Amino acid sequence: MQLEIAIEDPWDERGDWGALANRCVAALAQVAPEIGNQRLLTSLLFASDEEIQTLNSEWRGKDKPTNVLSFPMLEREELLALAPDGPPEMFGDIALAHGTCAREAAEKGLKLADHAAHLIVHGLLHLAGHDHEISDEAAQVMEDLEIKALALLGLADPYGDHDIS
Repeated sequence: MQLEIAIEDPWDERGDWGALANRCVAALAQVAPEIGNQRLLTSLLFASDEEIQTLNSEWRGKDKPTNVLSFPMLEREELLALAPDGPPEMFGDIALAHGTCAREAAEKGLKLADHAAHLIVHGLLHLAGHDHEISDEAAQVMEDLEIKALALLGLADPYGDHDIS
């Protein structure tokens, strides 16, 4: 997967967000191989709460910031059928809100980078057609993939109650 990354204030001086995003993609591709298709092109925006609130209002009708937004460009069936050779294919867009992410990380006693890694993985899984809101089974599948990918990054289970063995 190719990432196009835009880092805006207040993210820009708080970490190597591009390297983190690439590590997240590599880890997730090990547990969800469809993510590793080199034709996929994803834009990742590290933005302010205000910008995310605008996007959330415009696209989801929710006039408030949220931690991560995902805008898929492919249906899951299209992703799974995508040949490895060919021109780049737009996978989708992900946007993370700094203030919300920082507040959630502090509440959970996490480093901002560790929480951002979880949200990047979460957003990528949404682009890949996973949706934790459609059923308990779908949520379990998505969470298990998140936990496995995060473990490859050396990060703990963000849910704290799953057995994925």
